[in-house]
Amino acid sequence: MPNIDTCQLTTKDYTILEVMRERHPARTETLLNILERKISGALVMFRDDIPPSVVTLSSRVSYRVNDGPAETRIVAHGEMHGLVGMLLPITNPRGLALLGLAEGQSMSIPTDAGGLETLTVHQVVYQPEAARRERLKLAGVAASDSRRLGGPALRVVHRSDEPHDEAQNKVAAAFDVGFDDPGPSAA
Repeated sequence: MPNIDTCQLTTKDYTILEVMRERHPARTETLLNILERKISGALVMFRDDIPPSVVTLSSRVSYRVNDGPAETRIVAHGEMHGLVGMLLPITNPRGLALLGLAEGQSMSIPTDAGGLETLTVHQVVYQPEAARRERLKLAGVAASDSRRLGGPALRVVHRSDEPHDEAQNKVAAAFDVGFDDPGPSAA
């Protein structure tokens, strides 16, 4: 099992945490400490590679606080109206603590009363990345081929170990989409 400060985050979830840190100063010292622990201990993965047993944003997770009964919530980016009691936003210390943890993994966080509480992931009931992979599988499309279905693929346009002229040609070819628009300056 991973170290207590190790979490697994999708590239999207990691980026959201970085933006939280940069743009929205943490409301509490507790939230800032958890955020720093998550970012510094993160193993960042593509959404197709994240194990289905890991809590990602929009995952429905069953967890325990200390030795209490299991609670089930959806770990969300922010608060949403209409889903009272179902969501646990990452702007809440518990929501942030659960993000990136795997089934069976725990994280201890300070409470407002000055003590510590330990959150343990019991089960990831639903994970959007795993559901997406299952839909693709049923459609007969490998997750690695899914980039053709929706968005642009990442590709290397420059490597530091290539000669300069060869790298320039690659960059030019990568941005050549066969449309020669001279732009507004030609008018």
